Amino acid sequence: MAPCAFKGTLGPREVTEALSAGIRRALPEAALLQCPVSDGGDGLLEAVLPPEALRERVQVTGPLGMPVAGDLGWLDHETAIFESATACGIALLRPNELDPLRTTTRGVGELIWEAVERGATTVVVGLGGSATVDGGAGAGRGLGWTLLDGHGEPLEEGGGPLAQLADVNRGWALDAQVIALHDVSTPLIGSDGAAPVFGPQKGAGPAALRLLERGLERLAEVMARHGRPELATLPGSGAAGGLGAGLAFFAKAQLTPGAEWLLSRVGFDAALARADFVVTGEGSFDRTSLVGKASGEVMRRAQAARKKVAVVAGTVAGLIGVHAVDGEGKVLDVAGIAALGERVTREAFGLPPA
Repeated sequence: MAPCAFKGTLGPREVTEALSAGIRRALPEAALLQCPVSDGGDGLLEAVLPPEALRERVQVTGPLGMPVAGDLGWLDHETAIFESATACGIALLRPNELDPLRTTTRGVGELIWEAVERGATTVVVGLGGSATVDGGAGAGRGLGWTLLDGHGEPLEEGGGPLAQLADVNRGWALDAQVIALHDVSTPLIGSDGAAPVFGPQKGAGPAALRLLERGLERLAEVMARHGRPELATLPGSGAAGGLGAGLAFFAKAQLTPGAEWLLSRVGFDAALARADFVVTGEGSFDRTSLVGKASGEVMRRAQAARKKVAVVAGTVAGLIGVHAVDGEGKVLDVAGIAALGERVTREAFGLPPA
């Protein structure tokens, strides 16, 4: 069992336990290998940290400037890990508060700095679920950078003011490696860039989208002048509303596909080699799940290893040739996921329905 979180309802470990219960009803004698996964977004800490791992609550700037409690985890005494959404996530705001012209990633930079102050030499940041399209400009501010307009005055927070960006002043020296885990290959700018792809889901209308696009284009121009022209189109640079590019520029982060990093970290391939049947899933599984998402990467590796593989999800859409069952769009609880786990297992092994 290697599922992601069912966003907004159950974390990856809870989903794994529910699937286990259902599969055991179909195959009571089966040996079950539990491997909850994430691609850098929702459920990253739960998937990668053992229960006894240290986790700290650190106060940082939230997406609209009010303090929030960021969740900082530790893989070991020198490696910190957190989800960017804990500081700038869309889940931190009410629907009527969504406004990517104003929301900021400043808390992400502050969390990185706090991790380094606590002794981290490596900081892993999961990108995903942000309420922002500020290109990581706020994260830069959280690391001591200053963003200036054409008059040499500091810009205000948010994606809107970026359209007036003229230059940046360097921040503090960061004595740590930053690894930014992305779940999408979206670039920073262009027709398939961060603003048009992510802006609408974060509350941007047509006029706001045009302003956000101009802002990210200005940011890309400034980054190019400072020696990083590739960040405009680098895969993953547009993740989390451009936070990927921002961390690569302001923190010299290494942009890394989150699913590949996590599956390597948890020893997925070794578990796969021992398996006869693989079950993955997430809240909504569609064609986008096959491009960078952890559930899609699980499916790809299982198919390459010629294993039986199936998907359990709240909704499955637009897929052909995939063994999948879903909850017909309903919000699934533990019992619902267990029932689907039993059903998909019976179907996979040709067993009679329950």
